[in-house]
Amino acid sequence: MAMTLNTGGGEPDVMVDINTTPLIDVMLVLLIMLIITIPIQLHSVNLNMPAGNPPPPTAEPVVVTIDIDFDGTVLWNGEALADRAALEAKLAQAAAVADQPEVHIRPNKLVEYKSVATVLASAQRLGVTKLGMVGNEQFVK
Repeated sequence: MAMTLNTGGGEPDVMVDINTTPLIDVMLVLLIMLIITIPIQLHSVNLNMPAGNPPPPTAEPVVVTIDIDFDGTVLWNGEALADRAALEAKLAQAAAVADQPEVHIRPNKLVEYKSVATVLASAQRLGVTKLGMVGNEQFVK
């Protein structure tokens, strides 16, 4: 609404007031509709846990340790591998065994995640099922 005020002589001043009450009402209705339509998100992970007691292992598992050095060098049981093809050949050999060895990956604290992700992706793609991260206590501050 426009109102004119006459303050003596000269040009009249125009005062403009916007009524914000309907805008706030519409905003609140939209907010309530948004809250109602958003599905409830549960912060749980559904796992299929094994039932019963498994028999104790008959023999000690074979453990393969993959160390990833700070510069991205990959070590297989302490032996440096030349390139990614050599790593994949060793992982394929480990995955082909009927009773797969446990593969423990131990990244250095200073290594880029790209190097660790490359090793993990290769292991997953080649079918290594017994895979674990070792030495995570170095990342705790």
